[in-house]
Amino acid sequence: MTMKIAIIAPPYPLEEAPSPPLGVTYVAAACEQAGCEVRIFDYIVRRYTKEKLAAELDGFAPDVVGATSVTMNFKGAAAIIQDVKRHNPAIITMMGGPHVSYDWANTLVKYPEIDLIIVGEGEETLRELLPVIRDRAAWDTVRGIAFRKDGQVYFTGVRAFIGYLDTLPVPARHLLPVSRYLAMGFPVSIITSRGCPNQCIFCLGRRMVGHKVRYRTPRLIVDEIEDIISYGFTRINIADDLFTSSKVRVQAFCAELKRRGIKITWSAFARVNTVDAEILTVMRDAGCDTVSFGVESGNAGMLKLVKKGITLQQAVKAVQACKDSGMNAFASFVIGLPGESPETIAETCAFADGLGIDCGFHFLAPFPGTTVREEQGKYDIEILTDDWDSYDANVPIVRTSRVSDTYIADAIEAHEAPQRDLWDYVVKRYEEGICTDDEGLRVAGHHRMHLVFKILSNDLIERHGVFNNGSSSLQVLAERITQQTGEQPKLVQDTLQQFSAAGYIKTLAGATTTRWYWTHNNRSGAEY
Repeated sequence: MTMKIAIIAPPYPLEEAPSPPLGVTYVAAACEQAGCEVRIFDYIVRRYTKEKLAAELDGFAPDVVGATSVTMNFKGAAAIIQDVKRHNPAIITMMGGPHVSYDWANTLVKYPEIDLIIVGEGEETLRELLPVIRDRAAWDTVRGIAFRKDGQVYFTGVRAFIGYLDTLPVPARHLLPVSRYLAMGFPVSIITSRGCPNQCIFCLGRRMVGHKVRYRTPRLIVDEIEDIISYGFTRINIADDLFTSSKVRVQAFCAELKRRGIKITWSAFARVNTVDAEILTVMRDAGCDTVSFGVESGNAGMLKLVKKGITLQQAVKAVQACKDSGMNAFASFVIGLPGESPETIAETCAFADGLGIDCGFHFLAPFPGTTVREEQGKYDIEILTDDWDSYDANVPIVRTSRVSDTYIADAIEAHEAPQRDLWDYVVKRYEEGICTDDEGLRVAGHHRMHLVFKILSNDLIERHGVFNNGSSSLQVLAERITQQTGEQPKLVQDTLQQFSAAGYIKTLAGATTTRWYWTHNNRSGAEY
């Protein structure tokens, strides 16, 4: 009898611009490759309720339920696993992902409803685990998992990283509610490599995917991109820790895209010491329009302290190379690093302003597994909370001997105040009907995005899209959703019209009622 596995994509703030979950689809693909029947219960773009979970568990009757998470949504993911176990104690439950990979002992103690944890890369571990998962006595023969044994938490040992990434299955995006992600309009993430040779003390990259960069063959990467395009996506984000680690490989990938005549826009992450105008021009000509750099601080001493391995001069040079090659550059900075002071914060803000590009500021979140957390006694830093819900990098949760968490928050709020004031001014001009065309597009896009978030996170199509036969007009649905969201009627009408025209939502007539529903994807029209 074929084993059934349900993979949970736990709730994640839509405001964080989530792509279709890549880790979940890799796990699902590995389970399919092992011969299992797999479904993804996606609660990112659907509202989570215990009742919905129970209905989906009863409808599918899985033998195993797994979930992945990052630190900021770990508690929500663990709570869903608890709900699974309460609904049916016979289901084997497991979790994976970066958070539990480095907090497996605490997790197993605190959450007895979680039967086992997959530590680190999961694909090879699942290939060995799934054939014996019903036999708990055999679990200790599988490297890379943690579980309870004889009343104690037990870890079977570190598994070696996957040496040849071309053996990875193609992510199982066909199991996602693709139409809902298309409606949001965010890019799809892919990986072309795993591994990071750098040693930043605030990052998990090196530990989670290894210090040696492992590459996928460009032909297989572009095969995957062609499959992504077939769903209707028009933009991808290369989520490698360091896409530009090898210029030769970047050139080969870009050449393969051009050879096949693939027209898709994309972005990538790079380090400022790995790019120049030549390689950026190659990327631009293959469809890349944005490169993101983690600069982290505008203070040279702090960059050395956190082992960033770059200089401020390299950052300036990389940004100029982007400008020279016609590429958009984005720089991110981390505030609250060890030794942070009023002076270093001021230096960082001034340096960011001087780059003349879009920049983002995030507060240090010392995740389990990072050097700064595990060796915090070596650094001038105090971690103020272990409430994982606070680890979203949007609020300060550390302080140093020179700055409090309140000072850190106030300093960044003051620095970003002019941009907020400018945005408020643009919105006011929009509301008064005197904005420029560009301003109008920006504000309208902002309003549309938040409308779509409301529709998805509150299941508004499902809850308000049921009609007596003969009265299921899109206009009436728009009126109902307008009442629920308080958004402008024309915006709601236009947005729903776009959804319908693209095939994201359709109607299904029953004996006495007709209802609107989200399609699984816009190719099939099947329901999700």
